[in-house]
Amino acid sequence: MSRNRPDREAIASQRRIARRDGLAALGPAPLFVLVEPQMGENIGAAARAMLNFGLSGLRLVNPRDGWPNEKAGAMAAGASIVIDQTRVFTTTEQALTGCNYVLATTARPREALLPVFEPAEASAKMKQRIDRGETCAVLFGGERAGLSNEDVVRADGVISIPVNPAFASLNLAQAALIVAYEWAKADGRKPPPSELDIAIPAPREDFERFFEHLVAELDRAGYFFPDAKRPNMERNLKVAFMRAGLTAGEVRSLRGVIKALTKRREG
Repeated sequence: MSRNRPDREAIASQRRIARRDGLAALGPAPLFVLVEPQMGENIGAAARAMLNFGLSGLRLVNPRDGWPNEKAGAMAAGASIVIDQTRVFTTTEQALTGCNYVLATTARPREALLPVFEPAEASAKMKQRIDRGETCAVLFGGERAGLSNEDVVRADGVISIPVNPAFASLNLAQAALIVAYEWAKADGRKPPPSELDIAIPAPREDFERFFEHLVAELDRAGYFFPDAKRPNMERNLKVAFMRAGLTAGEVRSLRGVIKALTKRREG
């Protein structure tokens, strides 16, 4: 037992560091309040979606299977910094303590007689309020029946996700994911650039040598016919390759292709 204790202590220390560093990277964001959620798996999936998009404040109202919940922790898949700081309340009123602005997600927006926003608009409104120091929260109903009318009217407005009206029921974690995603956009988060986004175009002289090589071989093959159309044909080809924004590596590859094709023709 004593031999294993340092390992457990090291793991616990690593988790504390990861939790501290992960939370330090998160800025102010809305709280997500799950009202009477039933399945731990859905709570964990919602927590994972939150952390994916920079949110960490999770509150639960009377979760059916109690708290903490092992299934929630397993489903969170690394989002322990959300799960570990989750707060549990007996009533929705208690869970909204300290909140200045509340929005409710519901598939019945017109029944509430409240302002109705799509997720992007709702996130923009919350961003404005959070930037000036307010605390915002989003209410999500349980899997079986959603939010009660009493809980909806506690909100300042309603978030209505534009789903198929013939099948409007969203999974709890799916709804949380959509709202979290729109929050991330409103908060100015952008996806990391892909390799294509950061690729540097080939130097102009390399591109010109490639194009001269291509034109020379096309000329040898009799491509430019009739001769009167040659200037337009060359210009159209050049514009097409210019638009591609070829990198130095791509230019080298294309010159290799030209050489391979001409060798085969000569052979």
